[in-house]
Order: sequence, then structure tokens, then C-alpha cells
Amino acid sequence: MAAPVLEVKDLHVTFASPDGAVQAVRGLDLMVSEGESLGIVGESGSGKSVSMLAVMGLLPRNATVTGSVRFRGEELLGRPDPELRRLRGGKLAMIFQDPMTSLNPVLSVGFQIAEAIEAHHPGTDRKAAMARAAELLDLVGIPNAAARARQYPHEFSGGMRQRAMIAMAIANDPDVLVADEPTTALDVTIQAQILGVLERAQEATGAAILLITHDLGVVAGVADRIVVMYAGRAVETGGIYNVFGHPRHPYTLGLLASLPRLDDRGRERLVPIPGSPPSMVHPPPACAFHPRCPFAREMCREETPLLRPIEGTAQCSACHFAEELDGLEPS
Repeated sequence: MAAPVLEVKDLHVTFASPDGAVQAVRGLDLMVSEGESLGIVGESGSGKSVSMLAVMGLLPRNATVTGSVRFRGEELLGRPDPELRRLRGGKLAMIFQDPMTSLNPVLSVGFQIAEAIEAHHPGTDRKAAMARAAELLDLVGIPNAAARARQYPHEFSGGMRQRAMIAMAIANDPDVLVADEPTTALDVTIQAQILGVLERAQEATGAAILLITHDLGVVAGVADRIVVMYAGRAVETGGIYNVFGHPRHPYTLGLLASLPRLDDRGRERLVPIPGSPPSMVHPPPACAFHPRCPFAREMCREETPLLRPIEGTAQCSACHFAEELDGLEPS
């Protein structure tokens, strides 16, 4: 594998709250190389978005972040905000989950894209920046892009607003593109179109993509590798086909079992994961998944499993009994 463009090691994020410290991320490790797509999946509250907001330096003041975030070998944690602003929107870009609240309602879409270009290239002429904005809107599949660039966010549909956010994110040819739930609240046809736009954007920029989603179908069609998160930790990692075909963590098995399958005949019931995600103020001891795990044993309640390579595979799993899951299918 090529040298990572972004490398995260032992990332911890804790929020101060009236109920106590919320341990949102608890020792996350991941890396992504140029041109690679990495999917980060898990239930709501697993730490997916928080970990990437920590990478971007966009967390509120009540957050404490420790560990290491290296972009092309340079440490980002602890850098002053003016330095991070030079990277954000330039070499590090993010597509936020809700484009309607991310776009300014009183400025035209084209103006906002042009503004992003001018912020990182101060000498750019406004006319040239607006022309580039129209080119980007055309690249992401918005018809009549020059006219649409003069319109406002409320005049765009949900799918078009998401395309505009992608256009803004790739405006400065980023090296890393973080996509936070880019297909949320879109119908499946528009979802497929947005994923196609992401692929074209990656081809145009060569960016590494980190795709945050709870939708395993989305990540299956886009990602090269996957990180499955639970309770602030990575519980399984590996190539997308390896993890989907031969999951080695009970949580991954549970996620896959809760999906409808194309090969059943309508008689199979979906199997939900029992229980609820834990409170991160008081997460369960040892293996955080053990209260919901059908394979849990005494060791799971007493000893925290490390994310370790599974012999004979290209996967890592944080399960004491990962080898015993070989051959089990989601059911």
C-alpha cells in the first residue's frame, strides 16, 4: 500500500457534559492512501462523525481531543486554528450531512462555491471564480450550470443541493475528502446518482475519500476498505469484500443480518441487533458489545479485546473469539 495521505492513531474525543464525560471516541486508528475510498460504518453514536470532525478541527470547545492526526506526515492536532483554516476547504475538504443548513440561504450557490475558491487562492478574479463554479456544477451533473449558479439554495432540490456541496468540496482539488452521510434523506435513485458524482469527483481530483455512513449498501458500492465502529472504537477492519463476505466480529454479523437480501424469497425475517447502543458516559466494561452479543462469554465481560489481525485473512477484529466466527453467515 502507498504511504497514507491521512493517518489517525489512538484518537480519543471526550465531551464535558452535566452528566459526566462523554467518551465519544476511544482509541481510533485508521489510515487512507491517495485515491483510496475508506468506508466508516456503525450505528448512530458510534463515533463516526465525531472522529472526522476531530480530524478537521471542527469540534466545539467542550471537546478534549488526544492522539495523533497526521496529514502527509505533518501533525494536525494542536495546530492553531488559522493554520487549520488554510487546510480546511483546500487540501482537507468535507461534505456535511445536511446541505440545506450548510449552504447560506441568502447567497447564490455559485457565489458560495466561488468564495471557497477565492479563500484559498486570494488573487483569483471574481469572474474567473464564478466561471469555475459553473464548471464544477456541470461536473457534478447539474444541468444548465451557468444559470443554476445564479440561483439560491432553496431553488435547488435536495439532490441538487448535495451535488452543490460536493462541487464546493472539490473546488480546490483536495487531497482528502470526508463525506458525512452524503445520501441521507435521498431516495435510492438519487443516492445512486450522488455516489456516481463522488466517484467522478475522486477521478477528477485523485482525492482519498472517507465515507461516513450507517448504510452498508452505500459503502459496499463505493469503498475499497471498511472500518466498522462501535462505542467509539473500531471493532473490525478490512477489504470491503472480505468483511462483507466473511465478517469476523459479532457486531458486523448483526449489521449484515439486519439488511434485506436479494436472494431470499420474501419469507426471511430481518434480524435486529438486540438492545440499544450504550451510554458513552458510562460505557460497558471490557468488550462494549458484550451486553448485546449472542456469543458473549465471561472473558468478554472482563477483558477488553484489542483490534488484532486475524491469521489467514486481510482483516482485523476486536473480538476474543473472532476465529470461531469463520464460516458463519448473517442470520
